[in-house]
Amino acid sequence: MSDTSTPAPDFATTVEQLETLVERLESGTLSLEDALAAFEQGVGLARQAQQRLDDAQLKVRALGEDGAGGLAVTPFSPSQSSADADNDPSSEETPPW
Repeated sequence: MSDTSTPAPDFATTVEQLETLVERLESGTLSLEDALAAFEQGVGLARQAQQRLDDAQLKVRALGEDGAGGLAVTPFSPSQSSADADNDPSSEETPPW
């Protein structure tokens, strides 16, 4: 079987797409149906962007100094880290939007 799915766009592309959608929505020229479709697309893009930010944050947290002052990388599993965060109420963070 071949994988026919396309890779998700990078963070910058996702943000550009969100900005374009916001401009279209703010223009007031969309019909109600088109505005709702654009809003739904924007929610999906915002979730993709948030996931990329969350993944990047996990990678940054996995980096740290070793005892000699050098850079040490601690491997992590996103699914395991998410499960740990679910069990720890103090680890909840609110997205910026």
